[in-house]
Amino acid sequence: MAFTHSRVFLHCDNESGGGRPLPELNEMRTLYRLLALLASVLCLCRAYTLRTSVSWVVSSNDVVEDADLSEEVAPALLVDGAGLWKQAYPSSSVLGDGVESPGELVKPEGDDVGRLSSRLFSYRLEKVSGSSGGPPPHQETARTARYIAHYSDWGHLATISTQDKIKGLPFGNIFSVSDGPLDNSTGVIYFYVTPMDYTVTDLKSNPYASLTFSEAEGEFCRQMVYDPEDPRCARLTLTGKMVEVPLEELAFAKEAVFSRHPVMAKWPVGHKWFFMKLELVQVWLQDWVGGVSLIPLEDYFKATPF
Repeated sequence: MAFTHSRVFLHCDNESGGGRPLPELNEMRTLYRLLALLASVLCLCRAYTLRTSVSWVVSSNDVVEDADLSEEVAPALLVDGAGLWKQAYPSSSVLGDGVESPGELVKPEGDDVGRLSSRLFSYRLEKVSGSSGGPPPHQETARTARYIAHYSDWGHLATISTQDKIKGLPFGNIFSVSDGPLDNSTGVIYFYVTPMDYTVTDLKSNPYASLTFSEAEGEFCRQMVYDPEDPRCARLTLTGKMVEVPLEELAFAKEAVFSRHPVMAKWPVGHKWFFMKLELVQVWLQDWVGGVSLIPLEDYFKATPF
């Protein structure tokens, strides 16, 4: 906006009676000053543009090469993301009556928006490939234990620490695991580890450890709106002795681990990776309210997750 202030000369001649009276001149001068001030403010405002900044967590494997993330598309992506959230969490269970869920506020337009929005999460909502479609009934404890052990991609391994500051105290660590390819569950948990790991150092001193899985890793607890500590969101703890995989079992251990975690096969050989497995002593399960189950090893290995 451009504003040109022109100086106005008004002639006042009281003797001849020509020109404008002084009070009227003062009012006009005040009006011109106000207009000049308003124009200056408007000119300054035009120099700035307010924009909303939004960030997403996107996995490096899920980047869309030619994704249209323009300002017109981005808000719709967020709305569609809320729609995906709504599918996983039924609004009747989470939101009060009469409260609109995020997915109901604006309806996204176009199939491309849905395709892109599904890639804007740090976790996946789809089911694990090869899954039976859901956990077994909670009464089938041995089968539930095998189900969790088979479909869990990682677990928390607790050892007795050898580190100086916490020597003799519990120490936990996360490991990628597998009990076999997706179509072949054994119930035996295999690990791919390096001597550089503190946990492996602990195991050289005391080979006994406990491995814990949570059903919260999958989508079931999220769909049912179960907190990870809710007893109905099952958790499984396998306790036993960690041993190196013998030569005759090594081929299957490689297939079990690398088929579920392909990137591991490319990890640097300089770290001297090797395979270990957990020889079970106890199977502990909580999958419902009212107590826990100690499953006999014979029942555990007889059961099937499929």
